[in-house]
Amino acid sequence: MKVMIRRNSTGELSVYVPKKDLEEPIVSQEKPELWGGLVTLANGWELSLPSMAADTSLPITVDARRVSGD
Repeated sequence: MKVMIRRNSTGELSVYVPKKDLEEPIVSQEKPELWGGLVTLANGWELSLPSMAADTSLPITVDARRVSGD
């Protein structure tokens, strides 16, 4: 699914899912550089993000895979 990842003014990462009109903060991430691992959203969803360079600028739209969550 296509998702947009961005960082707000306080430095918090969030994910926006346009098809669900859902925006949730990222509460944990498997890898410190974010890319190529799992992230957990505040609503319990886990998303697998594609591998990208650690210095990829945000906001960015990527194709993520939902691994779990209601």
